[in-house]
Amino acid sequence: MSADSAGKTVLITGASSGIGEACALRFAASGARLILAARREDRLVALGEQLESSSGIEPLLIQLDVRDVGVVTRVLEELPAGWRDVDVLVNNAGLARGFASLAEGDTRDWDEMIDTNVKGLLYVTRALLPGMIRRNSGHIINIGSIAGSEPYPNGAAYCGSKAAVDAISAALRMDLLGSAVRVTDIQPGMVETEFSLVRFHGDAERAGNVYQGVVPLTADDVADTVVYAASRPPHVNIDSIKLKPVAQAWATQLARSSLPPRP
Repeated sequence: MSADSAGKTVLITGASSGIGEACALRFAASGARLILAARREDRLVALGEQLESSSGIEPLLIQLDVRDVGVVTRVLEELPAGWRDVDVLVNNAGLARGFASLAEGDTRDWDEMIDTNVKGLLYVTRALLPGMIRRNSGHIINIGSIAGSEPYPNGAAYCGSKAAVDAISAALRMDLLGSAVRVTDIQPGMVETEFSLVRFHGDAERAGNVYQGVVPLTADDVADTVVYAASRPPHVNIDSIKLKPVAQAWATQLARSSLPPRP
């Protein structure tokens, strides 16, 4: 038996594109009430209009940079009445920026990744977790990466940030032991989103080459997994799920070939 998301309030960070957007569409289809947070207000508004048209729901839209602890705390503590009891938090906001050895890495890229992937996740969780504990109900779903346990050259800072997500998720489970609040760490492998375009600072050709000869995961594949984890019976906690395309055995081990187009 599973529990669907109908009527639950789900807050998704980084909701304006990629995995976050796909999660919004999946949760909307399951009847959830959505709070969508992201930096790009124009993309949020467009997504909100799409959801209202396709699913008949009107999400609460929040322009939010998770790196700013003061804003995160204020905005989430001042959610409108009726939206304050968040049932599911999807900590999706995150990025990879730059691809270089540690000796040659740009410290500005490191700051952006750590501030978003690690500190931003902590800030948002810190703001919402006390309410979940008080209600003895809730689910924190962190979007990690296989990079957290399968590090690779030229990715020290990004891999380190995702290893931190894995460790935070495990430690949080221990903090919450004895309560009914659940914690799940979703660890995708290669997913074709804006990820590589962001990593390579907008170099579309270089980003496109990442996926050559491979049928990668889609954002919807990951969103499907997130909604599955969120819909388990209340006594079931999925600690972590690692998912990859069939052509990927390790972060850097890929079987590239002339494959047919994705069905």
